Amino acid sequence: MLKKETIDKMQEIIDDCMGDSNPACFSSCPMQTDIKEYVRLIGEGDGDGAIKVIREKLFIPKTLGRICAHPCEENCKWNEMNNPMSIAGLKRYAADNFDISENWDLNIKADNGMKVAIIGAGPAGAQAALDLRREGFQITLYDKLQVYGGMIGVGIPEYRIPRHIIAEEYSYLEKLGVQFQMGVEIGRDISFEKLKEDFDAVLVATGKQLGRVDKSLENHNAKGVFTAAEYLKEIALTGNCANVGEKVAVIGGGDVAMDCARSSIRLESVKEVHSLCLEKDFDEMMASDYESQGALDEGTIFHHARAIKKILTDENNRVKGIEIKKCVSIFDEKGNFSPEFDDSDTSLLEVDTIVFAIGQVLDSSFDKEDSLKLNKFGNFQCDSLTLQSSSEENVFIAGDASGHSAIVIQAMATGRRAAKSIVRYLNQEDLKANRNIEDEDAYETKLDVPLDWDSVEKVERRTISQLPANLRINSFNEVSLGFTKEEAEKEASRCIQCECKLCMDECLMLGDFTDCPKTLFQEYLDKGFENMDPIIAYSCNLCKQCTIKCPNDFELEPIFDEIRKEYVKNNHGDSPLKGHKDLDEAIALDCSQETSIYMKAQDGKDTKYVLIPGCSVPASMPGLVEDTLVHLKEALDGEVGGVLQCCAIPSNMIGEEDKFKDRFQMIQESIDETGADVIVTLCPSCYLTFEKYATQEVIAYWDLIRDIGLPKGQRGIGENSDILFNIHDSCPTRHVTSHHENVRWIVSELGYSFEEMDNNRENTRCCGVGGMISGVNPDLEDRVLNRRVDDATTDHIISYCGSCRNSMETGGLDSIHILELIHGTTYTSNSVVNRNSVGDQGVENRLETKERFYKYK
Repeated sequence: MLKKETIDKMQEIIDDCMGDSNPACFSSCPMQTDIKEYVRLIGEGDGDGAIKVIREKLFIPKTLGRICAHPCEENCKWNEMNNPMSIAGLKRYAADNFDISENWDLNIKADNGMKVAIIGAGPAGAQAALDLRREGFQITLYDKLQVYGGMIGVGIPEYRIPRHIIAEEYSYLEKLGVQFQMGVEIGRDISFEKLKEDFDAVLVATGKQLGRVDKSLENHNAKGVFTAAEYLKEIALTGNCANVGEKVAVIGGGDVAMDCARSSIRLESVKEVHSLCLEKDFDEMMASDYESQGALDEGTIFHHARAIKKILTDENNRVKGIEIKKCVSIFDEKGNFSPEFDDSDTSLLEVDTIVFAIGQVLDSSFDKEDSLKLNKFGNFQCDSLTLQSSSEENVFIAGDASGHSAIVIQAMATGRRAAKSIVRYLNQEDLKANRNIEDEDAYETKLDVPLDWDSVEKVERRTISQLPANLRINSFNEVSLGFTKEEAEKEASRCIQCECKLCMDECLMLGDFTDCPKTLFQEYLDKGFENMDPIIAYSCNLCKQCTIKCPNDFELEPIFDEIRKEYVKNNHGDSPLKGHKDLDEAIALDCSQETSIYMKAQDGKDTKYVLIPGCSVPASMPGLVEDTLVHLKEALDGEVGGVLQCCAIPSNMIGEEDKFKDRFQMIQESIDETGADVIVTLCPSCYLTFEKYATQEVIAYWDLIRDIGLPKGQRGIGENSDILFNIHDSCPTRHVTSHHENVRWIVSELGYSFEEMDNNRENTRCCGVGGMISGVNPDLEDRVLNRRVDDATTDHIISYCGSCRNSMETGGLDSIHILELIHGTTYTSNSVVNRNSVGDQGVENRLETKERFYKYK
């Protein structure tokens, strides 16, 4: 059974790993559209594929491509460079050019005999109608307007969204069999109470269609004073406004205010348009930059930090002007809306029409019995997740009426959420079971991966072409012209395709078994490690490169290490993989008296240092081990002994913990017999093993050389060499910076030239042999090795690990151990030889090393 600590580590990764986290564009979209995917497809020229992805979630892509407030763009990674993707523009491109009604999915489930009434044909009601109809419900959708779209149809000017597009996209609901009752007002033509009686469930999606005026102002009800809602509605339905004058003042700084200003300038009678807002400049305005710029281009005169002090009227109670005052501040010290004014800083503005665009409120007049309760914000009270009315069991609320939406895409999400609740309600299922808001609305993603912007090509956002201002103000023709194919594909190609797969990109082993660590460890906890293939845990190189790459510094290596130990415990102390049998026999041999020896210092000297060369170097280079021993004796006044014996760490790496303890005890006893205080290593794995388990101090030969100097006559020996080297750092000691520095110091002192290879020092990569995977997953070993070889910038590489040296030579490089330079003659291109030693030759070399040690016993 896995230790609680290991399970906790797995759970931490499951909870916080970003490997399966969606990008901010996805999580910011209340309808959770796979933006990254459709943008990728557009960039690849696959518009058909893109629109298919879009329509999986959105039935009005042409409309949304034009009028969506696109919160996805606000959170785009490119915003770090103030250069977000034009996501809405790309959606429109795909919809305009590839959305064919013949391809629309018209599949619905069999009629279930239940009926649902929906009040309001806006985006919330329409989305709910679509989802419920697909589930087999009979849907009747009521709207007091004669046009589809609710506030989309009468609250957004036609120059932004042509009406034929709304009609075309809403025809999808007709094709599915949704019954529309347009021009029917609930509360007048049909009572709300009868609706609740005649239908199994009712969805209220009436929106906020009543505009507001500042009633604190005298003459606020004068002729020529409008709310934005009524003003835009009349223009949308008639193409004009009967009581508009020649000079219009629009009050407010949001997008609706800009709609009013830009619509005004298109009216034949209007000669001048003014915009008054409390904000001090365009940057502070709530309006989108492109909307305020559009209004400015079309001739709107802006008065920032100004508000109405007094409405002036003529003898017919018609607006003839306004006295305006300066706004000093908008919010108080607590951030609450509490504007302050300078009443002494005033001026007169001659206007005959005022449009208040300062917000809209809910129209609840259809509910004559007040059966639906309002909250303090003026919305119908409902559960925030299920959207079920708090006072009427079979009534659900969606869109602006619920208080959970402010823009079209949010309204659609509430429609979908309410539809899901209605399905459960009518099927007598728990409305909340296994539901959370992150699955049904926008949310804040965990994905937060630092990006090196210096490595990203700087490509500016494509601007969508528009009709020239002097032409567009003459009609309500669409202003935005959309992307061309070339523009769309270039814009889409900017997408960074945000994800956190850094460990997956780095670790070949993970890619063989999972899509991200979170998924893998969830599988371990769900199934139990004993029911997982052992090859997974035994394929980890234990190199920790995944942790280096992980933004959260998650450590996978200790988890796989612990799983290996549990496999061994369940297998009577042995690795469960047959490939480790030969390894175990080799370790046992390297720890045995047959190949081992220890000796103290000679000539009666105290043994202060003991050289332990490890296994790989003696198996390849017996003479160099002796040269190292001689150098140490000469430099350290002869107070040097030696131990030729395996540290047994490979046993620990494969989880055979008890064998490791027994075998390490053997070498510890040998070290103790020498009486040495300091262990000198030639192997990075030995260095870490002794540092952790030995009772003596440990130092690597490379660090010691910095103090004692090179062997006599070796300084500058490589100055005339014709070779440019790379240095491959060992992954076990990736964090031991002194090894990195001193190896490079040694190479420089020897006079050889080198340049850094890719992924070096603390970011070094495994050579393939890490984790003892060679006997159990040779294919992975080869791929890890070949990738490391690809990091080399020359054909000549220096290692300071015997196994790494052998491995890199297997990969086809001229791979030498640094000992060959420290103790050798000048190394040139003519010196290249194959010196790899494996199998029986390795054993013979170990025995030769033992014989060489005998000379100093």
